[in-house]
Amino acid sequence: MKITKRDFSLVLNLSKNEMSALDRLAENKGQTKSAVLRQALRLYESIDLRIAQGARLVLEEPDKKEKAEVLLL
Repeated sequence: MKITKRDFSLVLNLSKNEMSALDRLAENKGQTKSAVLRQALRLYESIDLRIAQGARLVLEEPDKKEKAEVLLL
């Protein structure tokens, strides 16, 4: 990806486990690590905005009746 006037570079410190997770996600999705991080940031921002507006984020297992609410810090 070519850096233009509108793009920024960032140095990020990750633990070994976090880096491994990023590597796995990038490999599994066929994306660059930067693309995975940009997508994660957009997702987090979208969820954070919806929660601020009163929405709840709930995970539900397809074959179980259990639901779990996800809380963001």
